[in-house]
Amino acid sequence: MDWRPDVLGGFEQLPLPLRADDEGAVVATLVRPTAARTTAWGREPHGFAHGVDVLYVHGWSDYFFQVEHALFWTRAGARFHALDLRKYGRSLLPHQTPGYTEDLAVYDEDMAAALDAMGRDEGTRRPLVLIGHSTGGLTLSLWPARHPGLVDALILNSPWLEFQADELGRRAIAPLVALGARLGPRAALPGIDRGFNTQASSRLFDGEWDYDLRWRPERGFPVHSGWLDAILDGHARVAAGLDLDIPVLVMLSARSWLQQTWSARIYDSDVALDVDGVAERATRLGSHVSVARIEGALHDVLLSRRSVRATAYDVMTRWTRAYLPESATVDHLLGSLRG
Repeated sequence: MDWRPDVLGGFEQLPLPLRADDEGAVVATLVRPTAARTTAWGREPHGFAHGVDVLYVHGWSDYFFQVEHALFWTRAGARFHALDLRKYGRSLLPHQTPGYTEDLAVYDEDMAAALDAMGRDEGTRRPLVLIGHSTGGLTLSLWPARHPGLVDALILNSPWLEFQADELGRRAIAPLVALGARLGPRAALPGIDRGFNTQASSRLFDGEWDYDLRWRPERGFPVHSGWLDAILDGHARVAAGLDLDIPVLVMLSARSWLQQTWSARIYDSDVALDVDGVAERATRLGSHVSVARIEGALHDVLLSRRSVRATAYDVMTRWTRAYLPESATVDHLLGSLRG
């Protein structure tokens, strides 16, 4: 496989060619720490995620750049990978409409290519933990429902599980969006992103993070009718119940700030989602769902200020220790006894 140096120092990337669509050539991109970076970080041989494969998927208008997140899982003993889906980040080609799809199931091909490149097949015994943020959280919630038995645990970072105006609002606008998608799927809709998320996270403003504004624009990608129709269809599927038979962790901010006017609340709130609505909708994912509401968290919980991130990593540590598949837990216990 043609792994090559990544834009993140100490990481490498693997382009994954996919079937062409009506816009031409399509790729997804798998990213992982290099062997040298992994050694420098110091993987715990008996860490709480020893023997686990972790695959992270980003949200809307986003890509993988969270080195700290990779550090957390690598030191815990996991094999960490991140996936830039087609038409996002490293995978966005010049001829493509950024982030565009008319069906979230199209990402089944991206996921299959990524898991194959990670060395996973039907005989793989290593547990698989999927981690998704925002729209990536919606995508990864739907994927195990179509592919039961392939995932052992699911961690969702502010997943976009319901429309901001609640279920009644979604049902009211869905027919209009569907009509617009049939008549002009790539018709651009009015933008409502005021850039608050970027202000709170980017080092160019008041945040802590350096990232490429071409791949994570200040006010997000343009929204198109066909894409929004696919999102609303995903919301409806979640609302109907997914019956996932795996443990699910949902991490959310304690509050939302969805106003169009600036407020200091943008620095300690989710400015993209109605977190109360998402918390309720999370109960439709399956029979074993844990919801953690984290005080002071941003929309991307793991881009919040340091003390908030520490809480989030502690939540993931304790939850993973409790709910990792038995094979990983046994390995960890045996390693502790030998030590």
